[in-house]
Amino acid sequence: MTATDTPGTGRRLLVVSAHAADFVWRAAGYIALTTEAGAEAHVVCLSFGERGESPGAWKKPDMTLDKVKEIRRAEAQAAGDALGAVMHFLDKGDYPLPDNEEMLLELAELMRETAPDVILTHAKADPYNYDHPVAADLTIRARAVAQALGRPSEYPPLGAPPVFRFEPHQPEMCEFKPDVLVDITPVFNQKTAAMAAMGSQEHLVRYYSALAERRAVQAVRNGGPKSIRYAEAYQRVFPQVAAVLA
Repeated sequence: MTATDTPGTGRRLLVVSAHAADFVWRAAGYIALTTEAGAEAHVVCLSFGERGESPGAWKKPDMTLDKVKEIRRAEAQAAGDALGAVMHFLDKGDYPLPDNEEMLLELAELMRETAPDVILTHAKADPYNYDHPVAADLTIRARAVAQALGRPSEYPPLGAPPVFRFEPHQPEMCEFKPDVLVDITPVFNQKTAAMAAMGSQEHLVRYYSALAERRAVQAVRNGGPKSIRYAEAYQRVFPQVAAVLA
């Protein structure tokens, strides 16, 4: 399935990222497709990934937690700018990422405020990084809270935006089975620029560049045009509503 066939392209997008770089590796292409189509893309970083996701920063001399946060915020903002996204930094801390009512309600209110037509977040499971499934679970629960007519807010209740899980680092270990492949060839330069901004995790650039090429091969094999060179994989959470099967 190509980008133009995929629900969400050209509509308002909300991406919920556990750490300040997760959205870059896993969904930068789709974010760029959305903004290139003239729509809004909002990225929520629940944490900066300052403790567990910033090896490059911690290797520098005289590093502190606050300094790492500053570095990570600057990197994520630069990546968001490269993609044309609006960034939201909640700074909730990582390793572990907290899961409490205050955080749930804050995320639900942000969903009402941004009124997304589609939501992207993490895989359901990740035995290597429990912050990721915590973020995914918070996203699904916040969506339900944001839909509640009885929940007071200055913004109207959320509708029923589809939710897609983006690809984890080791999908075979994370209950991730892609059912949507998105052609990101036209915007791969933007994704490359966003990845280059994440200096604290520069070791991941090669991996996710190669992954985009592998997913492109699969996209072509599944009926996409031969012009697809780079793709991202997603997994739908809720059923698709359609007039015809395609």
